[in-house]
Amino acid sequence: MNVLQAVRQYISKMVQDSGAGMKVLLMDKETTGITSMVFAQSEILQKEVFLFEKIDSPNRESMKHLKAICFLRPTRENIELLVQELKNPKYGLYYIYFSHFVDQADVRKLAEADDQEVVREIQEFFGDYFAINPHVFSFNITGVCRGGNWDRDVLSRCVSGLSAVLLSLKKQPAIRCQQGSMMAKNLADELNTLMKREATLFDFRRTDVPPVLLILDRRDDPVTPLLNQWTYQAMVHELLGIKNNRVDLSSAPGIAKELQEVVLSAEQDEFYQSNMYLNFGEIGANIKTLVDHFQVKSKSQAKVETIADMKQFIETYPQFKRMSGTVSKHVAVVSELSRVVAQQSVLQVSEVEQELACQSDHSTALQNVRRILATDGVKAIDCLRLVLLYAIRYERHGSNEVDALVDMLTRRGLPEKYIRLVSGIVDYAGKSHRNGDLFGGKTPLALTKKLLKGLKGVENIYTQHSPVLAETLDNLVKGKLKDQQFPYVGAQVVRDRPQDVIVFMIGGITYEEALAVYNINKTVPGVRVLLGGTNVHNTQSFLEEVSVGVYGRSGRELTV
Repeated sequence: MNVLQAVRQYISKMVQDSGAGMKVLLMDKETTGITSMVFAQSEILQKEVFLFEKIDSPNRESMKHLKAICFLRPTRENIELLVQELKNPKYGLYYIYFSHFVDQADVRKLAEADDQEVVREIQEFFGDYFAINPHVFSFNITGVCRGGNWDRDVLSRCVSGLSAVLLSLKKQPAIRCQQGSMMAKNLADELNTLMKREATLFDFRRTDVPPVLLILDRRDDPVTPLLNQWTYQAMVHELLGIKNNRVDLSSAPGIAKELQEVVLSAEQDEFYQSNMYLNFGEIGANIKTLVDHFQVKSKSQAKVETIADMKQFIETYPQFKRMSGTVSKHVAVVSELSRVVAQQSVLQVSEVEQELACQSDHSTALQNVRRILATDGVKAIDCLRLVLLYAIRYERHGSNEVDALVDMLTRRGLPEKYIRLVSGIVDYAGKSHRNGDLFGGKTPLALTKKLLKGLKGVENIYTQHSPVLAETLDNLVKGKLKDQQFPYVGAQVVRDRPQDVIVFMIGGITYEEALAVYNINKTVPGVRVLLGGTNVHNTQSFLEEVSVGVYGRSGRELTV
């Protein structure tokens, strides 16, 4: 169950099926991102693909000596653009691959437009999602609901994307969804209907224990996306932002031009692959080791005295150059993270966040939130996130001081559109919208766990929190997830412990949850879990999600 490998195989097959000769890869905005997540440009160039174009680019040159590999989502806009393309073809031959089901009526349109008979192939390859890590995927959508109900276009996109994941991995799962979430039920019903309608496509070899697709709702855990993170991948996303594996460092002081945008891909970067789930302290030590190793290599490269030395230098130079790029990139990223952490008092903010998420002493929590709000140098988004966490945690507490904290935010100069998110977060994911035990303590087991944790103490005050998803998955893989809380949709039911699990979260996932899934895959024998969501959130994008869900505003307006 490796989504990176699944999408790579589709793209490799497209290139292979088009045969020998120079090629252009013609894509849309989404498939460009989907492709860049799994292949480096240099890697595709080795497959005789010499040009990358977007189908909506207006001034593309005519190059009849090139074959066009078209990888497109089957949207109305793309079909129209393709019809215009085929009426006046710019390339010699066309091999067309859609990322999902294409209507027969659209295929007829394309056939009618192909007067010059340049189309050699039309196929459906189910790569309709962004593969981030081998076990993580996303649809890159923020703002999935309006007042607790689906945006219809987003629902359709999620059905397409989820069915593509299942088809690319050859899975026909039993579907379970979160009780009390109409959005989860709607998605489960739509997907179940599609699987019945396309029964022949989903007719894969049966396994002893069917796979399980578990559909969850972000609103059941609004805390996780509001927390600062301390593992490498999650921290980069929270403090700098990762979009389609790219990190913008252009605002870092004194950054070299070639490092203003860097790529962090576990497929193409061994250091990142080995360190993405380690905490920040370990990353610092490992960066030093990497730099020391590079310096030793640099000295050995400098000694070119004999013909044998020259030969060795030429053979190892590409590896040396790649290592040089890796060192420069990670030193730049870690340096910028260190600067931001120090400048914006992130450690102090994170300690209070963890206390709000994991402890229940209202008086201490309120005192600490007030202290941070009164501290100069703390970013507006960090002040806001603490008040949001307080509002969720102590929503029904008798001594709730939300109004006083809102006054403090106002005095700090936060605009009204951010201030109203304090009530907005309760409207989006307050107690009346949640079914789970978000803060623990409702059940005897939860109370026992909390007591034991308190007796043992905490190893790291910045990483006390565990997402709700971790406990949900723990119950699922042990066969203890209750049917009443996560009912089945459709006829297929799994009574044994599942082996293959696909989790999809409406409203987005986080890299903290990706780490929880990674740890389950590493520690629980015979279980493979895949995690996907409408988006991968940091606090900024989650605030956009909440704003759109409650107020229907464009997320682009929210930049804290």
